[in-house]
Amino acid sequence: MIYPLNQPLAELLLLSIITQDDSYGYSISQRLKKVSNVKDSALYPILKRLSEQDYVEIYDRQFQGRNRKYYKTTEAGDRHRLELRAEWEQYCDEISMILEPSETVLEEGGSRNE
Repeated sequence: MIYPLNQPLAELLLLSIITQDDSYGYSISQRLKKVSNVKDSALYPILKRLSEQDYVEIYDRQFQGRNRKYYKTTEAGDRHRLELRAEWEQYCDEISMILEPSETVLEEGGSRNE
């Protein structure tokens, strides 16, 4: 199942991909398609916004006789990614508490429906 991405999660995923290795648009989109339904037409405006916010740098590199735009995270981008990651982990913890019954409630004699 593929879940829709909101802006913070899309930024987190993009920055995480780019942090692992300087990447170009097509490569990024192929990795994102494994977990989302983000269209290429939506990807590039997000990358542009990240660049305008100084979270990524864009540079050209020759590939088979053509220039290809690559994206690289900045120090500000790394900080932003870590902030988003902390928020994501907190969100996942909250979701887990909803999906999984608390051992404390069950140990205190509570029911799963409380």
